[in-house]
Amino acid sequence: MAVSTQPPPVRASSRPARAPTAAPTAGVGAAANIDGGRAARRQARARRRERIAAVAAPIVLFAALLALWEAVVQVNRVSPSTLPAPSLVVETLVKNWGSLAPALWSTAKLTITALGAAVLGGVLLAAAFAGSKWVQISLLPVAVVLQVTPIVAIAPLVLLYLDSTAAALLVCTWVVALFPILSNTVTGLKSADGHLRDLYSLYGATPWQRLRFLIMPSALPHFLGGLKAAGGLALVAAVVAEFTAASVGRHTGLGSRILDSMVRTEVAMMFAALALVSLLGIALFVVLAVLAHLLLGHWHESESRRET
Repeated sequence: MAVSTQPPPVRASSRPARAPTAAPTAGVGAAANIDGGRAARRQARARRRERIAAVAAPIVLFAALLALWEAVVQVNRVSPSTLPAPSLVVETLVKNWGSLAPALWSTAKLTITALGAAVLGGVLLAAAFAGSKWVQISLLPVAVVLQVTPIVAIAPLVLLYLDSTAAALLVCTWVVALFPILSNTVTGLKSADGHLRDLYSLYGATPWQRLRFLIMPSALPHFLGGLKAAGGLALVAAVVAEFTAASVGRHTGLGSRILDSMVRTEVAMMFAALALVSLLGIALFVVLAVLAHLLLGHWHESESRRET
């Protein structure tokens, strides 16, 4: 019998061919987008809660301290001539606002003017110091002497030599505010990376390009740090200078109000003037902090927010 060598016929399947299943990339991408959106919303809520807490926490703590102060005074019946209650301080502030408001404006104007003059003088001197070592060697000891000499010791001499009270107060405040800006700006001008300096020289950068794109960005964080320090020192120096001027009969600003109240033993009035000084200092600090954040927040590590 002959054996057939042909392969058996293949039967056609009655079932339709199943299409290949596509990879579920679209679904995975949609899920990833949803998860990414949720994460972004969670981060936004966390940042919002953090900002609210940063504002609310000091306010709550300050209110608690004021409440404790009020309770201690009321429970122990402390005499207002020894320690006035916060409610009495606020009442005194409202009643005497007509005399305290011009004093507040005088102190604020003196502080801001002296701070602006210190910025101008400090930056110009810092540029001279950074440009010539002989200028720095010659003038830095003078700046150090002015910085370490107490303003209480300088103010009477300045008031003696200058007939204008406003000019004398401005000089006293300017002397105190100058050194932090000068010192920090000199450090910033010299802190540019040496390799970047060589790179700018290699590519033939002009002095203006080197100043604008290398030296100024390197010096800006240091300058703003000095500006923050100088702001608080300028306010302190202004009040001390006004206090000294009031002692020789030249009454101006909140410092003179504090001295007058001390002479008259009006303790509540002293606290009211001190409260205005504190509020002025807080406002100045907030303005300088916002300025630093606007100038550095988008590129410098000291002001940029790290995401964790």
